[in-house]
Amino acid sequence: MAKAKSPKVAAKPSEARPADVKPVLLSGGNPQIAKGYGDAPVQAYIAAMPGWKSEVGHRLDQLIVRAVPDVQKAVKWNSPFYGMEGEGWFLGIHCFTGYIKVAFFRGLSLEPVPPGESKSKDTRYFHIHEDDQLDEAQFVSWVKQASQLPGQRM
Repeated sequence: MAKAKSPKVAAKPSEARPADVKPVLLSGGNPQIAKGYGDAPVQAYIAAMPGWKSEVGHRLDQLIVRAVPDVQKAVKWNSPFYGMEGEGWFLGIHCFTGYIKVAFFRGLSLEPVPPGESKSKDTRYFHIHEDDQLDEAQFVSWVKQASQLPGQRM
């Protein structure tokens, strides 16, 4: 079996955005952030998440990094992705008007299975709304489990 490409980890630094320029928000309030690899583009995305979503995005990123210290990060298709070197991407985040969608690309293999169904057989979603109380222990458990499974090659 051929070895699949690993997530890229080295990247050109993202262009600095002047402090007075607001990021472009796409449909549903999803930030438009240039494709890039590493922490900087992910932090730019999180900073550009509108309203309450930025604080939640920051917390999700903290939890992911604490759960998986050697996690690799990227922004692709205007969404942050988290993966393992040589194993692909296991999680993605995307903003919608009323919620944040966390996609576990092998979510059907997680215990318990995240509640949101997908058209993709293995992918499961976890939606976070403004007034939701995040079960951090459950989220961290999903992240740890997901990081140990083969990820998506994108």
